[in-house]
Amino acid sequence: MNDETHITDNTVAIQTPVIISASRSTDIPAFHAQWFINRLRAGYVIWYNPFNHKPMRISFKNTKVVVFWTKNPKPLIPYLKELDDRGIQYYFQFTLNDYEYEGFEPNVPPLAERIDTFRQLSGLIGKEKVIWRFDPLIVTPQVSPRDLLEKIWNTGNCLKNCTEKLVFSFIDIKAYRKVQNNLVKETSSFSRENIENSELTVEQITEIAEGLAQIRKHWQSEGWNISMATCAEQIDLSKYGIEHNSCIDSKLIKRIFPSAKDFLSGQVNRKDRGQRKICGCTVSKDIGMYNTCSHFCVYCYANTSRSAVEKLLIVNIVNY
Repeated sequence: MNDETHITDNTVAIQTPVIISASRSTDIPAFHAQWFINRLRAGYVIWYNPFNHKPMRISFKNTKVVVFWTKNPKPLIPYLKELDDRGIQYYFQFTLNDYEYEGFEPNVPPLAERIDTFRQLSGLIGKEKVIWRFDPLIVTPQVSPRDLLEKIWNTGNCLKNCTEKLVFSFIDIKAYRKVQNNLVKETSSFSRENIENSELTVEQITEIAEGLAQIRKHWQSEGWNISMATCAEQIDLSKYGIEHNSCIDSKLIKRIFPSAKDFLSGQVNRKDRGQRKICGCTVSKDIGMYNTCSHFCVYCYANTSRSAVEKLLIVNIVNY
């Protein structure tokens, strides 16, 4: 791949990635669509390392593919033709969960509206370019594995032949202090006392995997050829027909974008060393920033708190 990194005279690093991730750190299509297009027109974005806060200039000079991560791509849809005109190809990781009753995603649009947007986007760009994520799967005393399977079943029945893949993961609470704090503060489903026992057991995971295998079998019998995969999960569910996913996927890119054989330089999957060890993503550059997503999902690892988001958005609004 033709990624380049060098240092300018004023010691600001410049990177020219082939694949842009937009973004694991915030919902750019939902909240920053205009910003993204403005930066695309300018030819670059300034990205700040979340650990050392050093700036890096991310140039779009070599960019061929953008992978969008979102719960609401609707604000970006009017700008997709501009990406087409610029020769930039793209696909979407569209997280479409049903946690309306639980209130886990307080600022996403209503479920029916998100389903309509999913169907609209799929019809516009093709089902192979819209990956359905039900992510994460959250079990609580009020939400059983069977409840989750019913949610997936009902939502999926509205998305038949609008996507080729369902991707999911199981909530990861212990690894993220921010997630623990938000779950306790924002919901009645978790307390400090039960937070340590809130991740799914092997038995619960098995029940979900078995149920998903039956759901997929039924959908396939109706002519919907949908695959299923986990995101960054160690557990092997292959006996249920569930594979490990590569969300930024060079194999998918080669399949759906004919010109990819040229700009990927024959590389099948160059592991992104900046991601977790069990992550299957190929190398890309993420241009998002933590504490800039206003969905305020209670399980989010990218927001410290509501007040942190509000302060940072006020500071950065001038960068539009």
